[in-house]
Amino acid sequence: MTEHFDFLVLGSGAAGLSYALEVGDHGAVAIVTKKDAFESNTRYAQGGIAAVVQDSDSLEQHVLDTIEAGAGLCDPEVVRIIVSEGPESISSLQSFGAEFTERSDGKLHLGREGGHRANRIVHAADTTGNEILRSLLERVREHPNIRVFENHFAMELITEHHIGQHVTRLRPDIHCFGAYVFDERVNRVVTFLAKVTLLATGGAGVVYLHTTNPDVATGDGIAMAYRAKARLANMEFVQFHPTALFHEDADSFLISEAVRGEGGRLLNLDGHRFMPDYNDRAELAPRDIVARAIDDQLKSRGETHVLLDITHKSTDFLESHFPNIYRTCLSFGYDMATDPIPVVPAAHYMCGGVQTDVDGQTSIMNLLAGGEVGCTGLHGANRLASNSLLEAVVIAHRAARRAVVQASTVDNIPNVPDWDDSGTENPLEWVLISHNRDELRRVMWDYVGIVRSVLRLERAARRTRLLYEETEDFYKKSKVSADLFELRNLIAVAFLIIRSAQMRRESRGLHYIIDYPESKQDENRLTLI
Repeated sequence: MTEHFDFLVLGSGAAGLSYALEVGDHGAVAIVTKKDAFESNTRYAQGGIAAVVQDSDSLEQHVLDTIEAGAGLCDPEVVRIIVSEGPESISSLQSFGAEFTERSDGKLHLGREGGHRANRIVHAADTTGNEILRSLLERVREHPNIRVFENHFAMELITEHHIGQHVTRLRPDIHCFGAYVFDERVNRVVTFLAKVTLLATGGAGVVYLHTTNPDVATGDGIAMAYRAKARLANMEFVQFHPTALFHEDADSFLISEAVRGEGGRLLNLDGHRFMPDYNDRAELAPRDIVARAIDDQLKSRGETHVLLDITHKSTDFLESHFPNIYRTCLSFGYDMATDPIPVVPAAHYMCGGVQTDVDGQTSIMNLLAGGEVGCTGLHGANRLASNSLLEAVVIAHRAARRAVVQASTVDNIPNVPDWDDSGTENPLEWVLISHNRDELRRVMWDYVGIVRSVLRLERAARRTRLLYEETEDFYKKSKVSADLFELRNLIAVAFLIIRSAQMRRESRGLHYIIDYPESKQDENRLTLI
């Protein structure tokens, strides 16, 4: 079965939905999402969108804060463009129906997070992503030119390879014609063809044992782009959020950086406030510094967690500013007004990904990327808090403008064969998938986490190679399943992170390796694969 569209969107987060609403006025759009459309990383974004919307702030200061957090690897031109288009993006989201928290005088209430030298976080209480997703989805479902395909798993990008041509990573004229998509409802692979395809599949936090990401964040877009011979950049830079709720049933629930922005203090189990020992900005230092400080406390003291204390704020304040966090902590037995919150770092955000320009263009023609799956040069070696939603919306807008032009130049799409699964069968040993997935995530957590070493990376590479060989052998014999494809994608992402980390022989931003603890000027470069 084949579906034809002008624009294909893989993913249903802020980037994918914003883009779809813009290109939807110029042609037929398919949004393919592997679960329901409301399940994405955007939904769980608590903090907000960093944007300069008050006179006491400045674009220049936002640019400087971003570049400083990025540890020398940000592209200054890209930073300036994205930051300067932030206020327009806020207005655009409001026009789509997003309702942000306001002060008593009707102006936007602005929060502050680590690395920012001004209050510039536009938010909807502590559920900003949820509010953005709600408003965008309502508009998408009303749009006559947009169809949403839920429970459809994008498996492979379609390129010249699928029409019998030889494709290598050195070939400069690879085109994307769409994607093979597994319809989980009927166990059938559907061919989606389109003039322009947008990758908006989010990140890959699930490659680690502990993550703030939902289960859908398995690096599908990154892995698909890698298999299609796209260029990827800076995959070693994985951001660990410093403060996830430490509780066996909490599933790494994120405690927003905004809690520290409102005065929350980090304490070890002896009650000592330790962040001033590591950085003069204390709890408001960039995330990489805070996460490493917590990691150091845990390893040097042999403890399982630290404490985030905001008990100096009243119940009324906490319930109004952090309603979701307050309710969730209370459900696990912690009253933020009286109890310090036990927290640990958890994998949170991919600063690297499919390399794009500031319009979302990848190295493959007619393939764009936006949101966490892409690497524009904004984040460098460490993302500044709340710049992710900013980037997603700005790049979606710019990519939409480019896509409309690109689509107008595509006269026809070649005939593409149906997915061929001849010679495969439904496997009996499904335990291999679950076991290999668990082992991979443990290897990544133990050996490729917040602090790395040459030895740990070598061990991770060997174990990942074995998992890859076992899984590929299983894949070649088996019918299509989303679980199997997710495992293949996670292994591919793990390889990319490990290989990139081995290529960078210095410590910079989110990549800290004990064998090379200092930054080096001759390593001030992108890591390209």
